[in-house]
Amino acid sequence: MTAPAPSAATAAAALDVDVFGLDRASKRAWLLDGLNRLTALHRAQCAPYARILDGLWAAESAGSLEEVPWLPVRMFKLMDMKSIADDQVSRTLVSSGTTGAAVSRIFLDADTARAQARALTRIFSHFAGAKRMRMLVVDDASFLRDRSRFNARAAGILGFSNFGRDHLYLLDEDLQPDWDALEQWLQTHPDEPVLLFGFTFIVWQSFVQAARRAGRQIRFPAGSMLVHGGGWKKMDEQKVDNAAYKAALSETFGIERVHNYYGMVEQVGSIFFECEHGHLHAPAYADVIVRDLQDLAPVPHGTTGAIQVLSLLPESYPGHSLLTEDLGVIHGEDDCACGRPGKYFAVLGRIKNVEIRGCSDTRTVPNA
Repeated sequence: MTAPAPSAATAAAALDVDVFGLDRASKRAWLLDGLNRLTALHRAQCAPYARILDGLWAAESAGSLEEVPWLPVRMFKLMDMKSIADDQVSRTLVSSGTTGAAVSRIFLDADTARAQARALTRIFSHFAGAKRMRMLVVDDASFLRDRSRFNARAAGILGFSNFGRDHLYLLDEDLQPDWDALEQWLQTHPDEPVLLFGFTFIVWQSFVQAARRAGRQIRFPAGSMLVHGGGWKKMDEQKVDNAAYKAALSETFGIERVHNYYGMVEQVGSIFFECEHGHLHAPAYADVIVRDLQDLAPVPHGTTGAIQVLSLLPESYPGHSLLTEDLGVIHGEDDCACGRPGKYFAVLGRIKNVEIRGCSDTRTVPNA
């Protein structure tokens, strides 16, 4: 598919292309034009960003995706950066951290927030289809009613809950499951596939492990699907990898469709969804580059390094090109066995001696 005219490369226009509908050449040209436009926009409207670029990057535009200037994701912990007026801020996403630690503040206007929500819908529908399934949320519903505790766990649940119906929240405030309620809920429509959503470690601890401890034998209908995200640090500590995670869901509940996703508060909406073959995929309006840990030069596919994420969505703040603190490897481009074009990759963990909070550990506060 050919991309729309590059001059139209706004966040809204980017979402008009097929989620995985661009070949390599078309996508690179489309992204490069849009990212150069965003760099110029943020340089003109965000003074801290302009000072950074003026000191480190003299060019007016990048000649390739690899040349697009990036910010360390940690920069959002050190200063407030936005490219909109204060009265245009409709929501501020705030990452959480340890007591006394700096937090990121991400400023969204209404247009950027809408683009992020639409992007999530487009990506999810591509993998799961447009039909809304009955939905089991492997989490606690009480904090959704208390906006003083309204964090990204709540935001993630609310975002994904739009794709389901007849919702059941499985856990109480102590993250303990109500197995009897689940069995009754399943029995009302025993043959209908279920959409399950939760954060990676909570699903493992309060769903898989809890069922095993309780000796529960619960089988979900054929076609049921689990979507989970939020990082693997605690899973790594327990020496549970992606393959073991999926095997446990299959063995314990008969759930064969299990999809992880990768994302962060600094680029909400640009999630990278896991395909049927276990690879994370970059959609048409986003991309990944892996850089050497020593000199930060781009590395060939198959080489481990620091992940850089690119996105056409952030128009209210300069988050369109970010160097993360995650290790990853790009496995290939346009040749994944699932048939989706674009780069496909894996996240291998955090860079040692670096602490960062991802999208499952954030909170959102309304504009004052």
